[in-house]
Amino acid sequence: MATFHYDYEYLLTWKPKKERLIRPVYQSLARALEEDIASGHLPAGTKLPPQRELANFLDIHFTTVTRAYKICELKGLIYAVTGSGTFVSASEAKEVTLAANLGSAPLIDLGFVSSFENCNELLTTTVKKVLAQQNFPSLATYDFPTGLPRHKEIGLRWLSALGVPTDGNHMAIVSGTQNGLALALFSLFAPGDRIAVDTYAYANFIELAKMYHLRLIPISGDQEGMSPEALAMQCRQSPIRGLFLVPSGNNPTTVIMSETRKKALARIIRDQALIVIEDDIMAFLTAGLVPDYEGPLCRLVPDQTVYLCGTSKSICSGLRVAYMVFGEPFRENLLKALYTINVKTSSVDAEIVSAVIASGKAREIVEKKRILAQKRQALFDHYFPNSDYCGHPYSFFRWLPISDKRSGTEIEQELLTHGIRVYHSDRFLSGHREDSRYLRIALSTADTEEKLSRGLEILRQQVRL
Repeated sequence: MATFHYDYEYLLTWKPKKERLIRPVYQSLARALEEDIASGHLPAGTKLPPQRELANFLDIHFTTVTRAYKICELKGLIYAVTGSGTFVSASEAKEVTLAANLGSAPLIDLGFVSSFENCNELLTTTVKKVLAQQNFPSLATYDFPTGLPRHKEIGLRWLSALGVPTDGNHMAIVSGTQNGLALALFSLFAPGDRIAVDTYAYANFIELAKMYHLRLIPISGDQEGMSPEALAMQCRQSPIRGLFLVPSGNNPTTVIMSETRKKALARIIRDQALIVIEDDIMAFLTAGLVPDYEGPLCRLVPDQTVYLCGTSKSICSGLRVAYMVFGEPFRENLLKALYTINVKTSSVDAEIVSAVIASGKAREIVEKKRILAQKRQALFDHYFPNSDYCGHPYSFFRWLPISDKRSGTEIEQELLTHGIRVYHSDRFLSGHREDSRYLRIALSTADTEEKLSRGLEILRQQVRL
């Protein structure tokens, strides 16, 4: 069979060297692919060559390529989109691990989004009281795996203030939002299920979906959020099982979904019987603070939604507590997963969070973070003026468009040499790469405004807008 190396030499996005392949060839090819991804030679979002074309280029059987791709897919390095091809996965796993690597490194971190950790000092008195109380031993048991009754009661009050309608039978306390996302994916979806997401989506959700072998379907959007028309079109083309959204302030784009857009999406959700996972991490700085905000999406489709409201950003990142609200159809499966995977969430963490909320200290912390976020937003606008910005006014990060067409890895590494850490939009891609490029700039991690200012000045000098 004739091969056409001349054409492929110019068309293939990945051209491994045939002379470096050794037997078994499929394993050698998989190693080469893994190495090129790790080195940044194949950035996140790169569309890999079709299996037959790569096989023709290398003069090997296409099943050899299939086996190599499968090895890398199982490792979470690549993923397949039916009808579109195979793509390099985003490197979101770094999102978590980098935070632990800060140490004494002389870097100004504009990548990992923290929660204004200097506010943690406001918790000191409450923590001491909780640890000293006489009923402390009762917190160290297996009792009440979905949360102690008083913890759930306080949580329900917190949720009510955010516009979330529910009751104690349809709410559980879980070990942070990430834990809640894992429970929802594990209990409500099967490998191969298709979940619609924003083109740029929460990094760690992408990683979780890959671990559970779920297919993410990127849906385009605008300044009001995900496009209902694009979602409906995808539903017509191939069945979609679920939908993941962060309507109160998307991570990474900072977009707040409009009420009109929520209602339009709700109609599609009902028509298509979609399972919605709503991450409402920014609710505490949205409800009652952002004009025209009427409430979360879940209130429009309560029986089809798993709603998660974490306290890591609002109260303290180290206290792993989130409120998970779910419709009746999901109750049995979610609780079974919770009992199996979690056993229960730390009652000590939940007691501290509950005490902070009940005492009114939580509102004090939220107000301080709102003021800090507002100041840092203004500082960002000083260095990068953008009169068209319509994202969340109190976001802990910003989404900066750039013209640099280099890979995300190259740009991140270059900025590291100048003493700053930022995250490129490649990390947040749920599908193939778009023409546009962005940097997500964390505003809350630098411990002083002076340090943030230095970092933004370096960024302004080094990045091509």
